Amino acid sequence: MTSSPWHATLLSLYPEMFPGPLGVSLSGDALNRGTWSLEARQIREHGLGRHRAVDDTPAGGGAGMVLRCDVLSAAIDAIGADERPRLLMSPRGRPLTQGRVRTLSGGPGVIIVCGRFEGVDERVIEGRRLEEVSIGDYVLSGGEIAAMVLLDACVRLLPGVMGKAESGVEESFEARRLEYPHYTRPRDWEGRAIPDVLTGGNHAAIARWREAEALRITRERRPDLLEGEDA
Repeated sequence: MTSSPWHATLLSLYPEMFPGPLGVSLSGDALNRGTWSLEARQIREHGLGRHRAVDDTPAGGGAGMVLRCDVLSAAIDAIGADERPRLLMSPRGRPLTQGRVRTLSGGPGVIIVCGRFEGVDERVIEGRRLEEVSIGDYVLSGGEIAAMVLLDACVRLLPGVMGKAESGVEESFEARRLEYPHYTRPRDWEGRAIPDVLTGGNHAAIARWREAEALRITRERRPDLLEGEDA
């Protein structure tokens, strides 16, 4: 019996943006093979009145518009009973980490709400148990590009998507380290040579070098990843 593919459902005011970059390379090949599936739904289908209004002015005043709770809740409810995590791409959310990505990729899939305007009515976040997720300390025009980032990170970890299983293990943020440097031919380029240890055939020495380099780069660039470890 074949297991169901990892399934992503997106709620967006611009569903035509999908699959976009997700339709090429590793994620696109996996999409075509049925390893995962993608459904982008239009929030405006649940809009109000002749013009399918989805937003209104913020309570208390201020600039911009806010996505209405009744409209967005209707769009979420139309998906039906579903145990997949409900995510809202939001700059105020918890930062997306490789650990969270690995957990999500190991589940049945995700439901992602792509926000727009000034934000989403807080009541639908609470009432529909949306988990706010951020991809960085900056603001985008909407949640669609952030959703693509999250989906790409998840899909590449699905079984069979990457050529070698170790490709998803020996990389940045696994084991709280940034990845070690990589080299390939030519051996010498503009006065810069591949480190001798990588061409000597001593695999134990290569492993030690890579571990030391990963630690060095992490200390230089992301010392926060090493917090709590012995000096």
